[in-house]
Amino acid sequence: MSNKQTEKTSSTAGATDLLERLRQVQANQAQVSQAQSTQNKANQAVPLQAEKDSEMEASEPSVLSQNDLTSENPSNFESGKMPPDAKRALVSLLKHGVILAAQKNNLFESVCRYQSAIKNHLADVYLKLVLDEKSGVVFVAQMDESEYEDQDAVSLMTRRTLSLYDTLLLLVLRKHYQERESAGEQRIMIDIERIEANLTPFLPLTNSMKSDQRKLSSALNRMKEKHLLSNVRGSDDRFEITPIIRYIVNAEFLEKMMEAYKSLAQKSDVGLK
Repeated sequence: MSNKQTEKTSSTAGATDLLERLRQVQANQAQVSQAQSTQNKANQAVPLQAEKDSEMEASEPSVLSQNDLTSENPSNFESGKMPPDAKRALVSLLKHGVILAAQKNNLFESVCRYQSAIKNHLADVYLKLVLDEKSGVVFVAQMDESEYEDQDAVSLMTRRTLSLYDTLLLLVLRKHYQERESAGEQRIMIDIERIEANLTPFLPLTNSMKSDQRKLSSALNRMKEKHLLSNVRGSDDRFEITPIIRYIVNAEFLEKMMEAYKSLAQKSDVGLK
């Protein structure tokens, strides 16, 4: 082989080696780039997952607070899930009709706390909750017939007509309550002597010219049963008039009835003479 042919063969082999090396270098660079790309994606996925976990942890407290049965959300109390305090307050209202803060403060506070849920339960049986937090009074009343969804609904509360004597006593108590409340008294007290004195102008209507102790005692007991009066500790002849009486007889109705009965009593008194 001549020198020229040897040089040509060597040159071709060198070029082939160089081309192969370049291809290998490019292949290595591609593998490195792919590895780096994979690592970058993995690094990006970690903070995203951490961020998602963080969001889940942050959202858990709000979910728990919505399902917390102590929150005032009526939907929490469906299917018998009312807390014991709310159940006791509801049962007491259904049993007695009235809760006074001065007598049963714990039950009264429970009604205030769970009033929305209690209102919903009472509404199912056509009753409504009347709550006066300032006066410390809550009681159950019958819904107005206009509020009934079912025209054939049966009322759980029986309406009773007061006797003339009970009506006069109620007006006397309401009048005294209004006067003492206007004078700034917080708790309104009255004794039997004052009740008798205030009833005297109306006695001709009852066919009695003097107070009948037994009749008055029976009427006062009925007022206590209706929670319009409560006993004063340590005294048998003094009573506290509860704020409920304001809801039984409003001021405008009171004045009209007092004037009407006074006029009738005067005419009856003249007739008797």
